[in-house]
Amino acid sequence: MLTIILVTVGVILVTIGLVKLVDKFIPAKFKPILNILLWVLIAFLGYQTYMSIYEPIQFNKIKNKRYLQVIESLKDIRDSQLAHKQVTGKFARDFESLIKFVDTAEFTITQRRDSSVIDEEMTKRYGVDTFKDIVIIDTLGYVSVKDSLFKNSDSYKNMMNVPVGEPGAKFKMEAGVIEQSKLFIPVFEASVKKNVILYDQNKDLLVQENQVVSVDGVNGDALKVGSLEEVNTTGNWPKTYGANE
Repeated sequence: MLTIILVTVGVILVTIGLVKLVDKFIPAKFKPILNILLWVLIAFLGYQTYMSIYEPIQFNKIKNKRYLQVIESLKDIRDSQLAHKQVTGKFARDFESLIKFVDTAEFTITQRRDSSVIDEEMTKRYGVDTFKDIVIIDTLGYVSVKDSLFKNSDSYKNMMNVPVGEPGAKFKMEAGVIEQSKLFIPVFEASVKKNVILYDQNKDLLVQENQVVSVDGVNGDALKVGSLEEVNTTGNWPKTYGANE
């Protein structure tokens, strides 16, 4: 971008120089027409220079605003999926079952306490009362997943919808298991392409955004949370956009 600006400014300076040369060497009868054409060219190049600075600034403002909204939705999806795994032991494979879960499921409220009981085997072996420590888990009650995660809001019913960008767009969500140390561990991933979020923005700037590799940017061509390739429930956005885990 800096190269384009420098080239454009250079062309403007050269054009201004041409205006002065025209004024000095071109016959008087041709000067008005040539001067008008050259000043039109200067105005056009000046506009192009201005837009080359203004458009990226506006693009970044719109991008950051939309990313924040999308990230909030991805956090809701993650919270719902983590609750699903806590209660069922696995992640939901589609939004229909995830929404139904949030609507109907309950967390079990428990309390752990230490206690001790007679160790019958050791008591029999040594002929004296021998105790062993145990942990008792008491069930205190139940609380609605919906109330815990969303209070009085029904926003979870639309969690599959991308809140900004291309009209009618949906998040992509998958779930499965991966093998790690001979264990099969549940995983999930929810994502949306940057092309969907920024579908109506400058295409050249969007191409650049899809190629971002930066510590303070969203790397890759999508915003996502979770992973199907590793045990990971974090988001791929930097913490400048808020907590990603």
